[in-house]
Amino acid sequence: MLRCLCAATLAAISLGDKVAAHELWIDPASYRVAPGGTAAAQLRVGTEFRGVPQAYIPRRTVRIDVVSGGVPLPVDARIGDMPAFSIDEMPEGLAILVYETTAFDLTWGTWEQFVRFVDQKDLGDAAAMQAARGLDRIDVQEHYLRFAKSLIAVGNGTGADRVMGMRTELVALANPYTDDLSAGMPVQLWLDGVVRADAQIELFREAPDGAIDITLHRTDADGIAILPVESGHQYLVDSVAIEPMDPAAGAEWRTLWASLTFEVP
Repeated sequence: MLRCLCAATLAAISLGDKVAAHELWIDPASYRVAPGGTAAAQLRVGTEFRGVPQAYIPRRTVRIDVVSGGVPLPVDARIGDMPAFSIDEMPEGLAILVYETTAFDLTWGTWEQFVRFVDQKDLGDAAAMQAARGLDRIDVQEHYLRFAKSLIAVGNGTGADRVMGMRTELVALANPYTDDLSAGMPVQLWLDGVVRADAQIELFREAPDGAIDITLHRTDADGIAILPVESGHQYLVDSVAIEPMDPAAGAEWRTLWASLTFEVP
């Protein structure tokens, strides 16, 4: 057992370093739980809504929380736990799972890889960004942090998502388990306590047969995007922000990743 735990922990640490351009999200075992039941969820890192489960590592974690009805619930996560979230005796209502990482560092292997990343996440003109700061194109260094949320319905699932106080986060403005989403699922993007306008949002949709599709959306002046959703599908919403760093601090750029997962019954 100890050998497996150590292997899982080492795998999680090394994977975090290797797939820095990929999403991190919370993946519940079930998005709907009976009152008094257990809410369990993996941390996953990957791409296109396909990822490898990650062990819980305290030194890589700033925050791991579950909030129900505005009340924090105890999360007894221990080093190496997979799934990272496992909370018994869940109260009825909408549960908000929250996970925030410490900073990771990445040196991009080639300039072209960095440009593709910046283009994919719609973060600006990589060449102009680098030139404006007098930086070269060799060994571009990135410092990145992840901020993940997930919504689980316990029993009737009533309740509302809310701002959880992370540097960046996505907030569901409708309850996917109880509200009418025929006109779409409204989400709001926040950065440093204010809404983030005109930002790209990626929507990953998993169908009941496991097929994945990806669509791109933009927030309006109020930081809101209306996302097309349909019954029987699971969703990952993702957005990335970038800001300059002093290279003397160890990196040229800092990226902030927000993710939100939920299901539409």
